[in-house]
Amino acid sequence: MKASATKDKTASKTSQKATPKKENQKGIDNHLTLAKHLENAAKNHKEAAQHHEQGKHKKAAQSTIVAQGHLNLANKAQKKDTLQHATKG
Repeated sequence: MKASATKDKTASKTSQKATPKKENQKGIDNHLTLAKHLENAAKNHKEAAQHHEQGKHKKAAQSTIVAQGHLNLANKAQKKDTLQHATKG
């Protein structure tokens, strides 16, 4: 069973086609954009929690809305990346 698994791993490595540099850069950019928006969403959610602790509920609501915007942008970047992977094969 072990030899079979090793053979499958080797076959998949050798059967992968080289990705063109421009296409590879698109994938990298998608991942970086996604990560940036998720980091910003987390930052804004933390700020919202702090505002709630301080009784500044209007500011908390504003931070939550900004966080949701970043989550929406992250979702858009993830869909773009998924589509790019799906169309490759």
